[in-house]
Amino acid sequence: MTKVLIVEDDLLNRMFYEAVFKQRGYQLMVVDDGAHVLDAVDSFAPDLITMDIHLPHVSGRKLIRKIQKNPDTKHIPILAITAFAGKQDEAEIRRAGARGYLAKPLGIDELLSEVDALLAAGEPVQPTQH
Repeated sequence: MTKVLIVEDDLLNRMFYEAVFKQRGYQLMVVDDGAHVLDAVDSFAPDLITMDIHLPHVSGRKLIRKIQKNPDTKHIPILAITAFAGKQDEAEIRRAGARGYLAKPLGIDELLSEVDALLAAGEPVQPTQH
């Protein structure tokens, strides 16, 4: 069973992601505070992480870097989902180690298409340069 760690502090967004992923039959863990993400990654061992960038206590960008620098977790694809929608924002987030990037608001098809691509890729994708 595919395990997805949802990192999102906004209740409505969390509910949306949970509903979409539950329909797919994914096993979920939800974290709403940046301070708890690394512990959740270690204990849950997700196959994919969806990461909000603006979080309480620790930014998603910083968490992405930490996850990608850890040899035990760098294989986990991270999909950044954020309201930071400028081209420079996307480039910085991808340089931090996110393999996917979606700007809010987003639709179900867009979300699932990106999730499917990341899960199918398996191996790390080099960040794109803008």
